[in-house]
Amino acid sequence: MVTHIVHFKLHDPSPEGIAVAAGILRSMAGRIPTLRALEVGLPEADDTRSYDIALVTRFDDWAGLAAYRSHPYHQDPVLKHMHEHAAAATFVDYEGGAVDLSAT
Repeated sequence: MVTHIVHFKLHDPSPEGIAVAAGILRSMAGRIPTLRALEVGLPEADDTRSYDIALVTRFDDWAGLAAYRSHPYHQDPVLKHMHEHAAAATFVDYEGGAVDLSAT
């Protein structure tokens, strides 16, 4: 499993600006065949150090992530909107899964 995590800091961090961006990100569900899981997280606390949106996506393999990145729907409207409205973004990609701590 490959995980791709992106944090976005928006030019307009108002509730409306965040809601629109989060909606665009969530709209990828069911539209990109290699996308296996999608989470869009919004911070609970109003902290200026926090980014405004967290996106977590998961893929079967690196080829699935590459197909996602080049998919037409990811390019437009998703990347188009985020490039226009994000003041900053950071990401990390990694391979591996979560450790199941319930068995301990």
